[in-house]
Amino acid sequence: MICTRFAPSPTGYLHIGSVRTALYCWLFAKKNGGKFILRVEDTDLERSTQEAVDIILNGMKWLGLSWDEGPYYQTERFDRYHAVISQLLTTGHAYKCYCSKERLEKLREMQILKKVKAKYDYHCRYQQPDNIPADAPYVIRFKNPLEGLVIIEDAIKGKIEIANEELDDLILARTDGSPTYNLSVVVDDADMGITHVLRGDDHINNTPRQINIFHALNFKPPIYGHLPMILAPDGKKLSKRHGAASVLDYKEMGILPHALLNYLARLGWSHGDQEIFSLEELIEFFDTYRINSAPAALNMEKLLWLNQHYIKTNTIDSLLGHVAYHFEKLDLDVSKGPSLKEVILVQKERVKTLKEMAEKSACFYTELAYEQISKEKFLVTQSKKILEVIYHHLTHLENWTKEALHACIQDTIKELGVKMPELAQPLRVAIIGHTTSPAIDSTLWLLGREKTLKRLSQSIQLIVM
Repeated sequence: MICTRFAPSPTGYLHIGSVRTALYCWLFAKKNGGKFILRVEDTDLERSTQEAVDIILNGMKWLGLSWDEGPYYQTERFDRYHAVISQLLTTGHAYKCYCSKERLEKLREMQILKKVKAKYDYHCRYQQPDNIPADAPYVIRFKNPLEGLVIIEDAIKGKIEIANEELDDLILARTDGSPTYNLSVVVDDADMGITHVLRGDDHINNTPRQINIFHALNFKPPIYGHLPMILAPDGKKLSKRHGAASVLDYKEMGILPHALLNYLARLGWSHGDQEIFSLEELIEFFDTYRINSAPAALNMEKLLWLNQHYIKTNTIDSLLGHVAYHFEKLDLDVSKGPSLKEVILVQKERVKTLKEMAEKSACFYTELAYEQISKEKFLVTQSKKILEVIYHHLTHLENWTKEALHACIQDTIKELGVKMPELAQPLRVAIIGHTTSPAIDSTLWLLGREKTLKRLSQSIQLIVM
């Protein structure tokens, strides 16, 4: 059975590149009827935090990337790693290294001066020092092959060859006994039956080292595929200012999870010229050979375009929970205004993000507050008669529906002999405090009869003749 894994390290936020990796692993497993495992690689005890773990779990849940097994935590598997390290020592594939930090620093300085590749010089590999005190600190190093090639049939980049002489006798266990990344990841991948590893190409240097450890343990290595980086729009390394934010920051921005997944799927992968995919289509069409080996650039405008598309086309019920979150963030009490379904119905064609929808709808739930420049421009003497006439007609309106309100506005325009903006803009300012809102009949409908008439009366009284 095909088995993939997403194995983030909880040492910072779950950034957009990691989310794309998770998505590709998830899609590949789903496409092939396999398993998708979530594994938290938390062996870096100094930098790993529970907050980062929570971001990973909450981010995956928000995106809907459910896992079949896990989450597994490497800190809960130390006994297993220690057993494997003992096995490697017994079979002669690892050795204790007593070299001091000072010796290793001098070695590195000499190698830099000689302009040769800096790596361990095998000192303890060939001769274990005599009369070592029982409490002398040491690390455990892997006895890497000295000759031959490591050949990687990369599922994305093609064939990669690395000479063993270029590799180091890497450390498997630190002086405190804690296992290192390259050891623990091999043991986990073997024990969990991982068949395919899709990860960023910043791991290419680790892959040959891990393959050699697999062979030393008589384990079959998985198939590797290394994903190209996501770059900033200017082609430089992605940073927070370019949008390299935590996945949950995109939630705060008002991005729908499906929009983000659709965008990330296309950020380095394609299926013809198709831009918009359902999750079912992504699963059906996804394959590693469609992944581009060149880096892709983040484009926030494209993401916002997709987000706007999904806001417009998704059902009101499917948007409801996501929209409610942003209303709660603004402390908007939905019991003091129109229903969220009514707001979504009116606003979904007008916004690019759910946060924008909440912000543009706040006026329906809060006390009337005038934007000064709009108040000075539209709540003026020449507007007072217009507002008084529409107020009169609205008070006598039998049904407070969008259709009835539309007809009332049109009749008032004809009666006064004015154009729509001459009525609509003063009326907007009078009832919501500024000039930006949905169509005026929809705005009146959302605000409701009681609030509309109260605010309109209040605004008329402000105008001094």
